[in-house]
Amino acid sequence: MSKGSIWITGADGKLGSVLKSTLKNNVDYRLIPTDEDVDVTNLEDVQAHADLYRPNIIINCAALSDAHYCEENKAKAYAVNAIGARNLAIASRKINAKIIHISTDDVFTGTSDHVWNEFDQPSPTTVYGKSKLAGEQFVRELNPKHLIIRSSWVYGKGHNNFFSYVVDLAKKGEVFEMPIDEISSPTNSKTLSKFIVSMLDSSEYGIYHASCEGTCSRFEFAQEILDVMGYDKNLVKPSKGDGSSTVLDNLMMEIMGSYTMPHWKDDMNDYVERMKAKGVF
Repeated sequence: MSKGSIWITGADGKLGSVLKSTLKNNVDYRLIPTDEDVDVTNLEDVQAHADLYRPNIIINCAALSDAHYCEENKAKAYAVNAIGARNLAIASRKINAKIIHISTDDVFTGTSDHVWNEFDQPSPTTVYGKSKLAGEQFVRELNPKHLIIRSSWVYGKGHNNFFSYVVDLAKKGEVFEMPIDEISSPTNSKTLSKFIVSMLDSSEYGIYHASCEGTCSRFEFAQEILDVMGYDKNLVKPSKGDGSSTVLDNLMMEIMGSYTMPHWKDDMNDYVERMKAKGVF
């Protein structure tokens, strides 16, 4: 018997599209995927869609994630990342639905070597990070049945991510630079989606970090991509960046014994093998 339906916002994006694929054969839930056809910044549109379909769970993947774009378009960044989350939290509370809100490591300052767990106080410095934190706060305040999931350096399907950017440069034989002082944990979107699916029927609420184990710099990440894809690792050269370090500690997973994320290198190798098997690479 069906458990109900799941509304995925931002369903054509990097994570949303993978969630659709992950859940397409799930007989327990009916999927309601939307992208630009429902304007999350418009409360009336969001509420009307929620009232019409009455989903049991809303997964909010809708976001403006381009940090440079957000800096230059502050109002739009807050409209999507903060007000959009607010509207979905209001709508989900009204229909008694659980909301799973996707957030980011950018809610932390990114200027120290501290490993950030779910109990640390966020202190973002960028418009993107601030707008995502504002979205988190709305979700927490407006719907007690919430799960906020933060991840880092998410890559995977599509071309709007770091992995595809590096591969595109390698295909052209271009030499390029990547920072050695920007540190985090690469996480494949498929791996993140599997964790999200594992939490659908959970009675756990609150904040969870879900990044792969291990850390690397942007330079090391690019080198590993080149190596696993069969390109010359010397195409990438080390450079200085902004010194940001946003390493997430999956402490809630450890406390609850609920899930274990793979090491980022193993995760990336699995991703490449899957894509090669599908003929993508």
